[in-house]
Amino acid sequence: MPKKNILLLAGDGIGPEIMAEVKKVIDWFNTNKKLSLEISEELVGGASFDENGTPLTDQVLFKAMDSNAVLLAAVGGPKWDDVEFSKKPERALLRLRKEMRLFANLRPAICFEELVSASTLKPEIISGLDILIVRELTGGIYFGEPRGIEHIENGDRKGINTHVYTSKEIRRVAKVAFDLALKRNLKVTSADKSNVMEAGLLWKEEVQKLYDDSKEYKSIELSHMLADNLAMQLVRNPKQFDVIVTDNLFGDMLSDEAAMLTGSLGMLPSASLSEKDKHGRIRSMYEPCHGSAPDIAGKGIANPIAMILSFAMALKYSLDFDEESDLLNEVVKEVLKDGLRTADIMEKGKQQVSTSEMGDAIIAKLNNKI
Repeated sequence: MPKKNILLLAGDGIGPEIMAEVKKVIDWFNTNKKLSLEISEELVGGASFDENGTPLTDQVLFKAMDSNAVLLAAVGGPKWDDVEFSKKPERALLRLRKEMRLFANLRPAICFEELVSASTLKPEIISGLDILIVRELTGGIYFGEPRGIEHIENGDRKGINTHVYTSKEIRRVAKVAFDLALKRNLKVTSADKSNVMEAGLLWKEEVQKLYDDSKEYKSIELSHMLADNLAMQLVRNPKQFDVIVTDNLFGDMLSDEAAMLTGSLGMLPSASLSEKDKHGRIRSMYEPCHGSAPDIAGKGIANPIAMILSFAMALKYSLDFDEESDLLNEVVKEVLKDGLRTADIMEKGKQQVSTSEMGDAIIAKLNNKI
C-alpha cells in the first residue's frame, strides 16, 4: 500500500495533549490495518511565533501543501494578546486556509445519544440531531479589501472590513453542499442577509441559479433563510435542518452555535477542503471545533474526541479509508456508551477520565475489533 503523508500541527494550549491521543490512534491503524500513514510534526501558532518569530513559516506551509492531509489541533492564547496583529497565532490558520485554497469548511453537529443530557436544550429538541454546516472559508469579510484601521479627523479612528463575494466563490461552495445533500437527506438551507446586504442578495441569487441550472440536484429541497432567523431556529427546532450552506462570517457564528446544541465543542470535528487541482488532488485540513483552552492546558483533562473524530474525517475525505473511518466513529460511540467522560461532558453517575485515559479507552475498543 503506498504511503500517505499526514502533517500534525499540535499548536498551542491543549493542542499537544489532544494530538498525542491522535498519534496513538494513527499508530494503531498502521499496526493493525496496515495503512502506511507517515506522520510528521511541525510548530504552528503561538508555539511557532515563540520559536521562529512568525505563526507559520514558509517551510511548514509548503509541507502542508504537499501533505495528503493536515491535522491541526488549536492555536492562540492570552500569552500572545499583545503580539502585532499580523503575527498573532490565529493568522496561521487564515494563511493556511488561503494558501491551500481551503474554500469549503464542513462542520457536523451530531448529538450522540449518550450525551443528550449534556446539552442545555431539552432532550426532545436535540435527540437524534445530525446536521452539517458547509461554510465558505476563503472569501467574505475575513479576506475582503480594503481592510484596516485608519486615523481620521478629531483624533478618532475608523475600522474597515469589506464583505465581498464573487459568483464563482458562491457557486463552488454551494455545489459542495448540494453534493453532500445527495448523500444525506436531500435538503439544503442557504443562509444569508439578502434583506440588507448586496453581497447577501448575490449569495441567494447564485445559490438558487446553480440549483435551477443543475438537473442532478432536482431531488434536493432547497430553501433560503435569513442568517439571524436561522440562528433562532437552530435553538428552537434544529432538526428541521440537514445541510446548511452559508458564507464565512455567518458560518463562523452558526457552526459554533450548532456545536453547542450537542453539549460540548470538545466533541465536534471539522474538515476544510480545496477544489481538485489539475492532477485531481484535493488539499485538506482537519481540526476540532474548539479552541486552545489555555485555562486547562497541561492539566490532562481536555477532551480529545473532537481531534480523534477529525482524524476520522481525514480517513474518509482525504485518505480513502471509509471503512476505517466508520470503525473509528463506531468505537467512540461505544466508549461513550460505557459511561466514560472527560470533564467537559461529565455527568452524574458517569466515570470521569483524563485526556490520555479517554485515548486509551478508544484504543482498547479498537483492539476488541481485531
